[in-house]
Amino acid sequence: MKVTLSVSIGVIGLLMILATAAATPNNIIFPMVRSSTALKAGCLPNAVGRVTIQPLGPVETMHVEVSGLPADTDFDFFVIQVPDTPFGMSWYQGDIQTDSKGLGVGDFVGRFSIETFVVAPGMASAPDTFPNPPFPDAIINPATHPIQMYHLGLWFNRPSDAAAAKCPNAETPFNGTHTAGVQALSTRNFPELSGPLRQIP
Repeated sequence: MKVTLSVSIGVIGLLMILATAAATPNNIIFPMVRSSTALKAGCLPNAVGRVTIQPLGPVETMHVEVSGLPADTDFDFFVIQVPDTPFGMSWYQGDIQTDSKGLGVGDFVGRFSIETFVVAPGMASAPDTFPNPPFPDAIINPATHPIQMYHLGLWFNRPSDAAAAKCPNAETPFNGTHTAGVQALSTRNFPELSGPLRQIP
């Protein structure tokens, strides 16, 4: 089971204190950087992220802090196969909303480790929940062997928000209704086939 929690920025200071107090030698901390899209467009010059993963035996907790983003804006957070387009397999983990200062926090519980993967032993029918073009739901999946997914990415929830931040005004499938904007942050600072989640045993 996957549990997600978006946290109000009014308590960001308290969360940082608690995270420090709860830190253990097993915690893994790593940065996220501007996406290749943002870098090429010259937008989001101050955007950064910091991720703390704490192993808890059968699951991990992931604490994400972002800053330097547009204020009061919704973003969508994904576990992804590779950090840049075409991204490969992608798992919608949850939402992060920034406050009036462009700061955002997300806390997630799940499998964020060397064992993070997707698999489809065979083809099966899938629900056609959001048939909207240009990214309609697939109604059947392709069969695939296990695919390990070790990278993270953060997308604008709306193309209009990306455009307002001087980023490309393009629509992508990276939100719950497949109508997101472009990628803002990623873990492209790690090798394509050795993303940061691979560090967690």
